[in-house]
Amino acid sequence: MMEPIPEATQAERLTSTLRRAGVLGEGHVNNVTVESSRDTILSRIVRVSLNYSGAAGDAPRSLIYKTSHPDRVGDALCAIAGRQEVAFYDQIAPMMAAANLVPRCFQAHRDAETNVWHLLLEDLTETHAIPTRWLPPSRKQCGAIVRAHVRLHASWWDSPHLGVSVGTWLAAEAMDQQMQRVADDFQRFADSAGDLLSRERRRLYEQLLKSAPRLLQRYHSHQNFTITQGDAHVWNIFLPKDHQSDDARLFDWDAWRLEVASRDLAYMIAMHWYPDRRKEMESSLLDEYHDTLVAHGVQGYDRRALEADYRLSVLWRITTPVWQAVHNIPAVIWWNNLERIMLAVDDLDCRSLLN
Repeated sequence: MMEPIPEATQAERLTSTLRRAGVLGEGHVNNVTVESSRDTILSRIVRVSLNYSGAAGDAPRSLIYKTSHPDRVGDALCAIAGRQEVAFYDQIAPMMAAANLVPRCFQAHRDAETNVWHLLLEDLTETHAIPTRWLPPSRKQCGAIVRAHVRLHASWWDSPHLGVSVGTWLAAEAMDQQMQRVADDFQRFADSAGDLLSRERRRLYEQLLKSAPRLLQRYHSHQNFTITQGDAHVWNIFLPKDHQSDDARLFDWDAWRLEVASRDLAYMIAMHWYPDRRKEMESSLLDEYHDTLVAHGVQGYDRRALEADYRLSVLWRITTPVWQAVHNIPAVIWWNNLERIMLAVDDLDCRSLLN
């Protein structure tokens, strides 16, 4: 698509891709124009407009092309970046098409040898927008975001497909290996952070790692589990510009996995909000989440169970800034995440879960 290849070849490839996706009949893409391009930490996102010759019908007039960040191809993070997201759009998203939970994907590809990947996605620019630019969304917007996560979680809640044809359960041995990687990351992080990491916080991490086998019993129960987005901050969702619509779309699926639903809530709320806003909205958003979950037919999971899962998810989230730091995510991200999640751990008395 955006590789240095002749424009005519790009048009031919897009014509074939859109026909395979069933959105283009006898027409042909005859011109591809880059409208905008921006880089994220791990990817490049390009918006292109398309012109057709012949009968194009309702074929898309623009697309989003998401691909590997050119400056990170070959580094350690590149080896895993994009893999989960391509798998999601290739295998899981087609099963969710009727629910309108995600942008439509017309092509998902990853080269196993080079780790270069790309997605060709529906362009929602005209009808949707992210809630804000870096600032927390309004209470109304937060409600819409929470309801979108409910739609996702409820649609997969304790589905018999989980761990069979959708996702993978980590067996005890695989989980032990993952926890060893967490321990290794923490040691690297602690060595690098120096006195930025207090003795008290070092002890908290050490206690968490020591208590992991007991805390992970919740995971190995596989009960009241669903698909979670993972990187569920409030800027990874498109909200409809029509404020009367509830047609929100979740995007960025490179961290999805089978987990308790509170994983997404803790990431959205506890990791990214400072105490004043979190204390003002946290409880009411959890109430709204649970009420909506029940309205979507989920039974046998009461509000106290959600609270327990949420506190445990908040505790586990202290590992996220560690991962971000050792994978060279900018300090302005991991440092603020570390401070906010530690404040949430204290406010919610998550340390008592380690006793």
